[in-house]
Amino acid sequence: MAKQHPGPHAQAPAHKGQRWWRVMCLTGLDYFSTLGYQPGIAALAAGLLSPVATIVLVIVTLCGALPVYRRVAKESPHGEGSIAMLERLLSFWQGKLFVLALLGFAATDFMITITLSAADATAHLVENPHLSGALHGKQVLITLILIALLGAVFLKGFSEAIGLAVGLVGVYLVLNVVVVAVGLWHVVTAPHVVTDWSNALTAQHGNIVAMIGVSLVVFPKLALGLSGFETGVAVMPHIEGDEGDTENRPTGRIRGTRKLLTTAAVIMSAFLITTSFITTLLIPADEFQPGGAANGRALAYLAHQYLGGAFGSVYDASTIAILWFAGASAMAGLLNLLPRYLPRYGMAPHWARAVRPTVLVLTGVAFLVTWIFDAGVDAQGGAYATGVLVLISSAAIAVTIAARKAGQRGWTVGFGVISAVFAYTTVINIAERPDGVKIGACFIAAIILISLASRLARSFELRVTDVALDPVAERFVRDSAHRSIRLIANEPNNGDLAAYRDKTQQIRTDHGIPVEDDLVFVEVTVRDPSDFEAELMIRGEVRHDRYRVLTLEHSSIPNALAALLLHVRDATGQQPHIYFEWTEGNPFAQFMRFFLFGQGEVAPVTREVLREAESDPSRRPRVHVG
Repeated sequence: MAKQHPGPHAQAPAHKGQRWWRVMCLTGLDYFSTLGYQPGIAALAAGLLSPVATIVLVIVTLCGALPVYRRVAKESPHGEGSIAMLERLLSFWQGKLFVLALLGFAATDFMITITLSAADATAHLVENPHLSGALHGKQVLITLILIALLGAVFLKGFSEAIGLAVGLVGVYLVLNVVVVAVGLWHVVTAPHVVTDWSNALTAQHGNIVAMIGVSLVVFPKLALGLSGFETGVAVMPHIEGDEGDTENRPTGRIRGTRKLLTTAAVIMSAFLITTSFITTLLIPADEFQPGGAANGRALAYLAHQYLGGAFGSVYDASTIAILWFAGASAMAGLLNLLPRYLPRYGMAPHWARAVRPTVLVLTGVAFLVTWIFDAGVDAQGGAYATGVLVLISSAAIAVTIAARKAGQRGWTVGFGVISAVFAYTTVINIAERPDGVKIGACFIAAIILISLASRLARSFELRVTDVALDPVAERFVRDSAHRSIRLIANEPNNGDLAAYRDKTQQIRTDHGIPVEDDLVFVEVTVRDPSDFEAELMIRGEVRHDRYRVLTLEHSSIPNALAALLLHVRDATGQQPHIYFEWTEGNPFAQFMRFFLFGQGEVAPVTREVLREAESDPSRRPRVHVG
């Protein structure tokens, strides 16, 4: 099995890391910062019904998304999230392509988090009454500068990001408490506001059943309020565990992550309900429209309206800061997620495990997305919601399957219902805003095409993470080292005595090998050819009381044989020889068989892998074909 490559920010010992509430501030940059635009989006989508629709969103959050991701944290405690859970259910190329598709939607989610948040930070900056005249028309430039500054923070180091996140989230939440309290006070002291809203709502929708029905219809448009859960799981490796934790059983980390998810969901739910209520009742409907003073900045509008320009500017500054830095949680998620999969699949160069080159690439992609969307907040909402909903739906399906396999009937039914709700929401969102699928498809196509090209270029790498021999295999190698080490590449078969006898005689005749020289058979079984690299386990067997056989399991026959030969050379100090028969067939077709299925024309590919791995011909194991 391939070794797991942790993300560049993952902590090696399970008990190291940060307190869960500090990491909550990191994921809260994404989750809590949506207060900057969520009330306005809800008002545009649901109008007077915004508070009721938001209550539906909160119910789905607490009764749907939260239980799902608490289970994901238990099932996948190393930050891979639901993608890793689904990966375990599928194998071969269909599994890899499915995971890459989910990675495409994850990239959509995280990347649009960076660009949309920076764009909304720009909107708050440009719409500030004291700055509007000087900055109007420079939205794209300002957004690009904010994204560049975010990348610079990650180039400097990740510890600075968490420290900054704690301060930004703390100040932002306190300021929002003040705005909400003042807004509620104005609602309470002006009873006609509630009465006017209630009468208008009844006149528009008739009864509570109709209101709930409409709320369910518009709910997909409010899905941005669910944006923090996948990020919360992605940053799990930063949470400290207990002293007795191991990477296989990080109990403390799981407990801390569940506290993080639950606390963040409760805090956000309280803010979502109260902010949608006060903004709907206190802000004129036309101010939410594009070009209106509350578009994309409803709470900032109230801060200026009821607390004055000084407090409003402080609130703007805090909102701008957290929205700008909201991309930090997304950047951290990508930096932990992509290196776990792409290099292991052979579908990314080795620099994908390094932080700085990856940050530069992601920053460049964010520049491109900002330019394409012209730094518009509303324009990116569909793509963002699609990425969020696809990931949450996949997580719900993954935990449903996990519960079913564990024989937990009640949880299976419950998670199945949640999966249906999120699947419905995803389909409705895609039907109404297909831009999200288009952007996701672009990310998926880019990841798959570039990754396959990278895998093709790296096909002749050794692709073995470690070589381990059992005691019998070690004895075979040790005994052969007293003479010339001669190995016969043999296809695994039924182990017929005549087949081994005939193959031995043929090799001796074709290559003039003396009778006194020992021959050892090597048989490679291909398990999952879509795996790029894996540990090589070698077992020794004696068959028919006379034929020694080394059996190997790997994703590619040539790469496994090359790794074995180099290991034998290093262990014995002798150059081993390996003998093949030519394979019939078109060379191009044979290469494609090797690329896709790990087989094909084994002899020349084995030699090419050896040539790539050992540049000195005098030290290179010998390959013979007859």
